[in-house]
Amino acid sequence: MSKPIRFGIQAAQQNTGWRELCDVWKLIDELGFDTAWNFDHFFPILSDPSGPCFDGWVSLAALAARTTRVRIGTLVNGNTYRNPAVVAKMAATLDHASGGRFILGLGAGWFQQEHDAYGIPFHTVAERIHRLDESAEIIKRLLTQKQVTFDGRYYQIKDAYCEPSPVQTPRPPIMIGGGGEKLTLRVVAKHADIWNTFGSPEVFKHKLTVLREHCANVGRSFDEIEISWAGLMAVTDSWSQKEALVGAMSRAFGRPPEEVEQGLLVGSVEEIRGRISRLLEAGVTHFIPIAAAPFNHGWIRRFAEEVIPAFRG
Repeated sequence: MSKPIRFGIQAAQQNTGWRELCDVWKLIDELGFDTAWNFDHFFPILSDPSGPCFDGWVSLAALAARTTRVRIGTLVNGNTYRNPAVVAKMAATLDHASGGRFILGLGAGWFQQEHDAYGIPFHTVAERIHRLDESAEIIKRLLTQKQVTFDGRYYQIKDAYCEPSPVQTPRPPIMIGGGGEKLTLRVVAKHADIWNTFGSPEVFKHKLTVLREHCANVGRSFDEIEISWAGLMAVTDSWSQKEALVGAMSRAFGRPPEEVEQGLLVGSVEEIRGRISRLLEAGVTHFIPIAAAPFNHGWIRRFAEEVIPAFRG
């Protein structure tokens, strides 16, 4: 295993108040999690879209000021929402504001309802991924070079600067989210320091085989990429509570409960430890449980105190 085992929490800024959001991020920081994440949406997903949802970049900057040690990022930014040169500038600034704790998450964008509501062009799946490819290249260059010119199919910049450069050298890590095997994983192979997706141990085993092939084709070492998992987390000894949570995810994604459960960390401490062990065997080393609002501090604390120690050292 070439990468250290890391644990994070995604506590996204939807369906919550500002004080509640700050409180849970402070808890994540104090409990010793390695990473903390929000998301990049303008209104809530998988729930009432008219509910409250703070902006991702602005909230992340403010949360950086309320934490001291945890590395922070967005799981993940929608490439369709912003010009990549502007994203590079924002990333460099946030790296300074966080004291070099920033991780830049990038994805092709997927939430069509949000695009339609805000008048943002959605494009085809293939075009969104090709745009992500160009964006990642532009961002990497701007974060590491003094001046950049890029003439792509979708984006063009000329004599662009990004000063001051980031705190981290050569730049903040780039996480790319998504599981498409033909196009997205090729972009991951070319650009990602961290790859993130959802799914069961079996899903990861298969997709990592595909990712290895893409890495070989683009001439990059597979071992350079950290593999991360994300999914719902609930530490509970209640069978009925577990059944309700798994059922809700099953309905949300239109898949059988027994299939959905394999990609979640929901259940007793022993069950969760077992699922993490199987994901480790599949090749995952960075685990990012999703804590949905209203945030259950007890679940987060139990995960930190009863689950994580079994995998440290």
